Amino acid sequence: MPICTSCTALAPYLYTVYETEYNLRLEQCPSCHAFVDPYVEHDPLTILLDLILLKRGVYRHLLYNRGAQPRRLTGRNSSKEKGGEVQEDGTKSEKELDRWLLVFQLGCALILVDACNYLSALPTSKPQNDVELSTDPDRVAKVTRWTHQSANAFLRVFLGTAAETVAFHGGITLACYIVMKATDFVQTIFRPPSTKSNIRQEFRLSLIPLSLFYSSITKLFLLFLLTIWLPTSNSHSTTPPMGGRTPLPEWTKLFSNNNQSHLLLTTALEMLDDDKLDREWIVRNVLGGMSAGFGLRVILDIYPLFTTFIILFGWFAKTFVAALLSSWVGGDESTGEAWLAYSIP
Repeated sequence: MPICTSCTALAPYLYTVYETEYNLRLEQCPSCHAFVDPYVEHDPLTILLDLILLKRGVYRHLLYNRGAQPRRLTGRNSSKEKGGEVQEDGTKSEKELDRWLLVFQLGCALILVDACNYLSALPTSKPQNDVELSTDPDRVAKVTRWTHQSANAFLRVFLGTAAETVAFHGGITLACYIVMKATDFVQTIFRPPSTKSNIRQEFRLSLIPLSLFYSSITKLFLLFLLTIWLPTSNSHSTTPPMGGRTPLPEWTKLFSNNNQSHLLLTTALEMLDDDKLDREWIVRNVLGGMSAGFGLRVILDIYPLFTTFIILFGWFAKTFVAALLSSWVGGDESTGEAWLAYSIP
């Protein structure tokens, strides 16, 4: 059953369709009196932007309300209302099947993007010019062999990334099961038995990987921005003054009145330099973990401490699989170390 994107109250329908598909009216939530799901009328670009911004309403729309059937007032739904229970069970099974199909499609697409992102970070050797390539038969054989090696390397990286993703999702699913069982057991001891929340009533196993894949879109968007604004560590070739330290801007004088505080501020700002700060690692692990935890909070309705434990458990499972596959995926020692550094630590 659909839920309200504002208060998570159950609602029979999201909107009502009259004579045509374009003549519709959004349903009002019986609990908070707001629109049940205003994202029904939003375009895909707005939904994508709100998904990148980690808005709770768009997660509820995509996870719970996507594909919900509207109420049709055309004077021909009297026969459909009689078999409501049978239709509802069939709709639930079809909706769950559609979710798993969407999980498979998103998983293949995001694993492919992740594997290509890893291969793009590795150095490759190319011929100097076309004349050298055409006049040297040995060079042609080397380039052909390099092409076959690159195809094999891509296959290994793709399979390794898929294995890591399965381990990450499997570890998170196991941790979610443990946490949910533990919280239900504690609630039965310290609280009288009560009905579950609407979020827990509508919980399905397919929502866990689907929420994780939706959360990874934020991480991929930030990684895409990093490919546009490349690091500028090699742009300054001159030796900075102040005994090897970069001079601070004028506005920092407002916060540093003496030499000691000026030195501390300089050291703190130097930690943000491109040669000392791995922005890709921070985006992939810190921000990616935070967005994944946010997505899990939407479907589990638990405290952030528990979602942190779940994400850490998933990281441990993925790191364990990455360590086992590092020698096979990398092929040599240097590439294997790059694979471990690229993966979640």
